[in-house]
Amino acid sequence: MTRLFSTFASRKVAVMFTVILPAPVLTPPAVAQDRTISLLDVARLQAVTGVELSPDGKHVAYLRNVPRRPYVDEDGGAWVELHVADRSGNSRPFITGKVNVSGVRWTPDGSGLSFRLKRGDDKETSLYVIALSGGEARKVLEHDTGVGGYSWSPDGRRVAFLAQEKEPKDLKERKEKGFKAEVYEEDWRVTKVWLATPGPTGDSWVEADESLEPKALELPGSAFAVEWSPTGAHLAVSLAPTPLIDDEYMKQKVHVVEVESGKVLAKLENPGKLASFKWSPDGKHIAMMAGADLNDPGDGSLLVGSVAGGALKNVLPDYPGHVNSFAWQDADTIMYLVDEGVWTALGKVDADGANQRTILPAGTHVLSGLSLSKDGQQGAMISESAAHPPEAFVMQHGDAAPTRITTHNPWLAEVRLAKQEAVRYKARDGLEIEGVLVRPLDEKPGTRYPLILSVHGGPEAHESNGWKTNYSRPGQYAAARGFAVFYPNYRGSTGRGVAFSKLGQADYAGKEFDDLVDAADYFASTGLADRKKVGVTGGSYGGYATAWCSTALSEHFAAGVMFVGISDLVSKFGTTDIPNEMTLVHARKYPWEDWAFFRERSPITHLQKCRTPLLIMHGADDTRVDPSQSLEMYRFLKTLGQSPVRLVWFPGEGHGNRKAAARLEYLMRMMQWFEHYLTGPGGDPPAHELDLSSVKPAEEDDDAKEAAKED
Repeated sequence: MTRLFSTFASRKVAVMFTVILPAPVLTPPAVAQDRTISLLDVARLQAVTGVELSPDGKHVAYLRNVPRRPYVDEDGGAWVELHVADRSGNSRPFITGKVNVSGVRWTPDGSGLSFRLKRGDDKETSLYVIALSGGEARKVLEHDTGVGGYSWSPDGRRVAFLAQEKEPKDLKERKEKGFKAEVYEEDWRVTKVWLATPGPTGDSWVEADESLEPKALELPGSAFAVEWSPTGAHLAVSLAPTPLIDDEYMKQKVHVVEVESGKVLAKLENPGKLASFKWSPDGKHIAMMAGADLNDPGDGSLLVGSVAGGALKNVLPDYPGHVNSFAWQDADTIMYLVDEGVWTALGKVDADGANQRTILPAGTHVLSGLSLSKDGQQGAMISESAAHPPEAFVMQHGDAAPTRITTHNPWLAEVRLAKQEAVRYKARDGLEIEGVLVRPLDEKPGTRYPLILSVHGGPEAHESNGWKTNYSRPGQYAAARGFAVFYPNYRGSTGRGVAFSKLGQADYAGKEFDDLVDAADYFASTGLADRKKVGVTGGSYGGYATAWCSTALSEHFAAGVMFVGISDLVSKFGTTDIPNEMTLVHARKYPWEDWAFFRERSPITHLQKCRTPLLIMHGADDTRVDPSQSLEMYRFLKTLGQSPVRLVWFPGEGHGNRKAAARLEYLMRMMQWFEHYLTGPGGDPPAHELDLSSVKPAEEDDDAKEAAKED
């Protein structure tokens, strides 16, 4: 049964951003930089993952990602805490500890925050509210299958939320008797939009009467997001035919729904992918981040449409970048953050596409997560740089640049970091390619260094000139150990407009991966890289690049580390959960239309060329790229026996590692492999059992561990 608990007046407010005065107290004190970044340093990096500006612009609510500590905490994913900072950067913890907060929104009067959380005796994720003045968070809504995305009505009296229907009783009984067979991609249940009214007031749970039970709207398809209109009369709901991932990627459409009747009044025909959408303050228009057309690999075009439905207008046509977030400044104006190359620009444009202007040009900042105050004159956002992971920043009308208000890794002031810079080079066909280079720490003129190419996935993604170090990206850790690391935005990447992002289509592993070889050649020509000591790594499509570079292009690479990558395009199509996305925005044809092409562009077809020692790692529960892709690659190369190969499974992990220990082990194994083959003896693979002494606390440190737990 769904139960409701009363709350004070609340209302949905769009994501915001604020301007804040300089806060000297947040600047880490000058500390002698006498050490380099360590494995455990990388494992403990914290980051801001979301910001929400209060309607009055005086406070920024933000989510803080806190990794668990290997050997200290129970293994698992990072904790996500809720904190609130004021205009001076003074921050207060609200919901902290062993929690995973999500879906943070300010109440319309700015007196509190609502959020999603599973805590205490909760069987599923529930909706909570906490007052800005503090006190205990109160549960205001729970549902049998959990509360998903949600939106408050303007008057705060009702909430629209997403949830699946409860499993039918007869199906549950059948499973209890052992009839548990799953009919693949047919036994799913749609996600519905539910309307709920808060129940009676009080400080303890009461059973809600039948009239207060949530009502499910009967809509065509499965819902992925819902937003209540500012007028209160309508909902905007993104629907796809089924809840399958492929439909989520390629078939979501925004529908305008009448609240009282549940009737669909209009449908906005976005042609391709859909990222997010927001009502204009007067409720007359809806803006969205979406694909420019059906074959657009990205979802970074800014489209605006009438709530009456019909055609959408691209208000930034042919823009040489990709929008990463936006917010309505007023009923006629949209502010946006747009990725341009390795930087981000802040701009604004009228809802009809006129009067586009740049407020903060690209070239200095890496920004995301734009959130505006109700008057549109203040904003909050997330920013990162070569010196720090993502933190909360603020800006207001008239400011020259955003101001930092949080510092969650002050110890970085004690660490010597290598120089990082944006680099451009020309590919063999003359196309200019851009990327980010982390130079070797303590680099000496005239010395050539081993080079690691870290290739992003997607390929509809890109590298910004921000923080480049985490469990799967060697960055500063490798630089401190004498490596140069380059992150290329090869053709097909986002950040340079739709046309550039389509350059790799219908040409799997063609010019896109030639760009990687050309990068290695470029750095050798500058004198930085030792051309005989170039490694390559990446995950997903970057793992595909690694597999291709280690086989078809093996003569150019001395070591490879392939993560959740692709080895066989035919079997990949047959085992992935995104076959239509794979076809529409990448291959542009189905395997049966050109078997020879898919076989030719599969790394296993070229395995006899492999002379590159290859480490393969994969999450055992991956549904995006089936683990069999890595097993195929390993089995062929191992049986052929002409080059070193190793396969490492991560049980319980999917398309990328989530748990602290698996992340730390991934980084250790990656660097062990590169050091062995690029700076070490080479030959047979290094020992398969890792030496964990450098990350394992000494036995006599029990008191220190207890103190750390209390910290």
